[in-house]
Amino acid sequence: MTFEIGLLLGIILVAGILFAADWVSPDVVGLGVVVALTVTGLIPKDRAFEGFGSETVITILGLLILTAALLRTGVMDLTGRAILKHTGDSPARLLVVIMVTAATISAFVSNTASTAFFVPIVIGIATRAKISPSHLLMPLAFSSILSSSVSLISTSTNLVVNGIMLQYQMPPMGMFELAPVGIPIAIVGVAYMYAVRKWIPDRASPSDLIGEFGMHPYLSELVILPSSSLVGKNVGEAAFGKDLDLNVIQVVRNKTDVHLPKADLRLNAHDVLLVEGNTEQLLKIKDTAGIDIKADVKLGDPNLQSSEVSLVEAILMPKSPLIGRTLKGYRFRERFGLQVLGLNRHGENVRRKLSQTPLRMGDALLLQGPPASVAALQEQNVVRVLNAIREDRPRRDRARRTIFIFVAALALGTLKVVSFPIAMLIGTLGVFLTKCITPEEAYREVEWKAVILIGSMLALGIAMEHSGTAAFLAGEISRVAGQAGPFWVLTGFFALTVLLTQPMSNQAAAVVILPVAIQTATKLGLNPRTFAMMVAVAASCSYLTPLEPSCLMVYGPGRYKFTDFLKIGSILTVLIYILAIVLVPRVWPLR
Repeated sequence: MTFEIGLLLGIILVAGILFAADWVSPDVVGLGVVVALTVTGLIPKDRAFEGFGSETVITILGLLILTAALLRTGVMDLTGRAILKHTGDSPARLLVVIMVTAATISAFVSNTASTAFFVPIVIGIATRAKISPSHLLMPLAFSSILSSSVSLISTSTNLVVNGIMLQYQMPPMGMFELAPVGIPIAIVGVAYMYAVRKWIPDRASPSDLIGEFGMHPYLSELVILPSSSLVGKNVGEAAFGKDLDLNVIQVVRNKTDVHLPKADLRLNAHDVLLVEGNTEQLLKIKDTAGIDIKADVKLGDPNLQSSEVSLVEAILMPKSPLIGRTLKGYRFRERFGLQVLGLNRHGENVRRKLSQTPLRMGDALLLQGPPASVAALQEQNVVRVLNAIREDRPRRDRARRTIFIFVAALALGTLKVVSFPIAMLIGTLGVFLTKCITPEEAYREVEWKAVILIGSMLALGIAMEHSGTAAFLAGEISRVAGQAGPFWVLTGFFALTVLLTQPMSNQAAAVVILPVAIQTATKLGLNPRTFAMMVAVAASCSYLTPLEPSCLMVYGPGRYKFTDFLKIGSILTVLIYILAIVLVPRVWPLR
């Protein structure tokens, strides 16, 4: 072993410790690796930043922008709701639908994006069904990861593996080349999670999550417009709970007649509904035909309908002149030119109209109006502004064109009309030119840390080849495991990749292991593609710890412990290994 090989292995060890300890951000660790490789001469200076301009990074960037466009135009929201509204309140049925839906979407969209999309929906469903969110959140994260080996774009790890394969002059990975292994893994994994659902700990009650993840409940008033399709329907048919995640508390008719929201109560034009819902759901009302927030309907000031409108959450502090007064009695709108869209009183249900409810210290108000008016309100110590809310209402009128562009870009890459990076760039250009999403919105939504990490860690693969480290490790593994047979060599690489995937990112683990695996296969006279596919499958096997991004997103809200993932994930990892060691050599023969 040369000094350069020992130095590189030392850098990898330090990077692995930093990834595991989480003392600094993973992208910073990645940049540190690039600097260390360049300063020590382990990588040629003209190739130090080659990873940032690689086809892998360009493909991932384009895919992230297209995913942001799907979210921005409400495609994922509409799809999820169309599926989830038919589940009812059965925990078992909820679990199956959530896992199957998440796994299906994650086959074509980043599992991180899929999990991020479903977390608030799942928490909302658990709250309405009065079951613990922890029963649903871990299966959500695991099912999102399970379909990582279905398609090339299921996870950025597959794109990284594909990029390294190209560096070794291997044919590129097909769009669904991994599917013969990935689909059985997804099916068995989902079935396993359903079978062990009672093992999942009950650590979070629905009430624990009030105030988190936009689940902060606000009381608001809606009005049924004359043009609404809801006119003549009863409350049960309107399905406010299933379709809009809103709880109807009262129906006010003719300003004074108050009705309980019984399922058979018929709705009339101009009925006012007292509802409870979180901020996100209240804002979606603006895009629902036939109903609107009452404050928006009665806007008398033209300035409140202009683009210069902010949406903020504010709380009543001690000595506020609003304490003990009603909004109507204080003439709040006339004084400040602001509309109150919602009221939250922690720990108590408010059953009166907003304008007639005496306010208390600690009440939270959802305010809409000109920024100058909000500032004036705070300067006069009427309220204390907690935070501004981005009112990013989905552009649903552009949903169809976004779907068309996304599918067209995938088709161009899949059919090899153009290379996959070019196909993603064509799709990105398409959503920009058709204004499905603006560049500013897209760049804001892109997970730049992931892009920087992948670009940085690709340099490590170059260094392993340039310094001879990959060849050295391949020789050692060949010497130790070569006599045991190719299946044991594959097993060794699966286990090593899974081990490194826990503290490191999936992409980083693949970058470290794959060059070694390819070199080993070559030395043993075996098919390197078999080893590449085994590493791709193993790199997405992140169930033993909550360090995978999808698992981290549910770790907090599910109130899980570190050992919960080891308990549920260990058997799942063994099942995936059994499937992989049987199927991978059959699909890609070793010789």
